[in-house]
Amino acid sequence: MTNIDTLYQQAVQLLQQLISIPSFSREEGRTADLLENYLKTHGIVPNRKVNNLWAYNKRFDAAKPTILLNSHHDTVKPNSGYTRDPYDAVSEDGKLYGLGSNDAGGCLVSLIAVFVYFYQQTDLKYNFCLAATAEEEISGVNGIELIMSELGQLDFAIVGEPTLMQLAIAEKGLMVLDCVAHGKAGHAAREEGDNAIYKAMMDIEWFRTFRFPKESEMFGPVKMSVTVINAGSQHNVVPASCNFVVDVRVTDAYRNEEVLAIIRQHVSSDVTPRSTRLKPSSIDKQHPIVQAGLALGRTTYGSPTTSDQSLLDIQSIKVGPGDSARSHSADEFIYVDEIREGIELYVQMLEKIV
Repeated sequence: MTNIDTLYQQAVQLLQQLISIPSFSREEGRTADLLENYLKTHGIVPNRKVNNLWAYNKRFDAAKPTILLNSHHDTVKPNSGYTRDPYDAVSEDGKLYGLGSNDAGGCLVSLIAVFVYFYQQTDLKYNFCLAATAEEEISGVNGIELIMSELGQLDFAIVGEPTLMQLAIAEKGLMVLDCVAHGKAGHAAREEGDNAIYKAMMDIEWFRTFRFPKESEMFGPVKMSVTVINAGSQHNVVPASCNFVVDVRVTDAYRNEEVLAIIRQHVSSDVTPRSTRLKPSSIDKQHPIVQAGLALGRTTYGSPTTSDQSLLDIQSIKVGPGDSARSHSADEFIYVDEIREGIELYVQMLEKIV
């Protein structure tokens, strides 16, 4: 079993290599190659599909439950505020700079270190499945969703995202709704037509004021915001249609499909979701992994940001080194001590249950 100090040093070196390779969503082939080769140097031969990699502990036992360890290796594009080379993995004053260092490279290399730590251990109560996935930043169809059916039966997941190693035990889902209010065209000077804008206004007022009966312990009510509206062609024509867009943040009190059904019952506009894929997620506060984290002084919270949790159909917890506030920021960085702490806390949490 490799010791924590060695795993930490290897994790930082791996992160420096990841930073040096551009890996925008849908363009992660070279970082997938790097991760595949890294695992092979530890005697681990991963499975690969497009730019997603997954592997199981050496003594996998199909009779035991399996824990998924997941994080992503794609990044957003660097924003215009960078004053440093985003691909130059420079360490200064305890900080490792570079695009993807915080979101979510530090989490990924820490979880890989944890997987290596447990890889050859015997008499574990759980199996481990490591998944280093692509397209998380765009919730793409060739990310974790592409391989979920191939991972086998999973008990619960640890999703690596920067949370300062606090425990995100719930995450909001997202639906974007395209709505169309229908009327009838007519001349504005005469009593003609049926104004679609006025119909849309009634529905928009419903979206503004409606409160769903069930509320989340972590998040409170489901939040709906009308964010785009478009109607009409010229001043003297009553519009026959009015299009508007609604951003819906679904809490763990509902499934996306339930919220959609309630909306359709209450508005007259046609409502078409762009997708219902990005589901709300949660894990019971009494779950052993949550209790293990609490026993180590961690705190729980509900996360407003989406991650690959939204594409999982199992209980999951989001936790990892780094700070969400640094994600997608110019001159992104992670403290190298956060990586050590991440590895140690992941191991300590898991040792309490496996």
